[in-house]
Amino acid sequence: MGNVLATCEVRDGTIRGVSHEVVTAARMLAQQLGGSVDALVLGPPGCATAAAALGEFGAERIFVAEAEDFAVYHPDAAVRAIVALHQETDYAAILFPGSAMGKDLAPRVAVRVDAGLATEVTGLDVEDGQVVATRPQYAGKAIARLGFARTPAMASLRPNVFTPQPAAGAGDVVAIEVASEPRRARVRGIESGERGRLDVAEASVIVAGGRGLQEPESWSLLEDLAAALGDGVAIGASRAVVDNGWRPHSEQVGQTGKVVSPNLYFAIGISGAIQHLAGMRTAKVIVAVNKDPEAPIFGVADYGIVGDLFEIVPRLTEEIRAVRTAG
Repeated sequence: MGNVLATCEVRDGTIRGVSHEVVTAARMLAQQLGGSVDALVLGPPGCATAAAALGEFGAERIFVAEAEDFAVYHPDAAVRAIVALHQETDYAAILFPGSAMGKDLAPRVAVRVDAGLATEVTGLDVEDGQVVATRPQYAGKAIARLGFARTPAMASLRPNVFTPQPAAGAGDVVAIEVASEPRRARVRGIESGERGRLDVAEASVIVAGGRGLQEPESWSLLEDLAAALGDGVAIGASRAVVDNGWRPHSEQVGQTGKVVSPNLYFAIGISGAIQHLAGMRTAKVIVAVNKDPEAPIFGVADYGIVGDLFEIVPRLTEEIRAVRTAG
């Protein structure tokens, strides 16, 4: 049987949305392997109630370890829990979210179980009974298909690629004990952005700005556009903007920033250097606004507007607000 384990993420006692994506991907993969889906949740007391909802996305067994010590990410305990479950079940694949937590945890587990790890995965298939992962490389210029020399096949999934899909049925919550000590690493806390918006790596809509905005005060144009688009919108920035100190590094999109795959990406005043394209070209829909008709960003854009962003963006914001109000 090709059972799959989905490693889920908890923050402030809530199951993060990336976990639903991982469970959905695990279900799709398990169906091809002829196996079932398990999910693992480590969190504070009371998180089992929230974890039970993972059954709605295809998790048949939901292993939950609750402890005050797990209120923040505990890498050592998570590794021990995953290794113990794998030794008991012999998973064909173990999947992780491509979040900061997943990027930290996945390689730790890969070393412990002596297995290969594919990162930034955008597709999972089964060929001749073996798991094959798809991921972009060389700044998105090529798509690689990777096999695994041994099991479990391990992969961290790029956020916003595997759309959560509800599944019929409910999962069984199974309480497990995981020792919280000793620790070799400790997460002291997690700081959120001042505006409380989603991280750009997880947002389904991103409004990003570049050097074409000319000065940091112009970011109010993007704030207005983001507000018109509604909830769940993140503000992004190009490297040039961050290097100039206009925006924090947490908003940087690109090869040296964060890789994003939103449903909708606005590139406002961004020329489209290869480093930036590497971080956002897998967005489902890209809208570019730039005064230079030869800007590289138009080469990847689904919709391009050539003109003065200081005239176009306010008009675009006005029209979007009117449509949403009328709806």
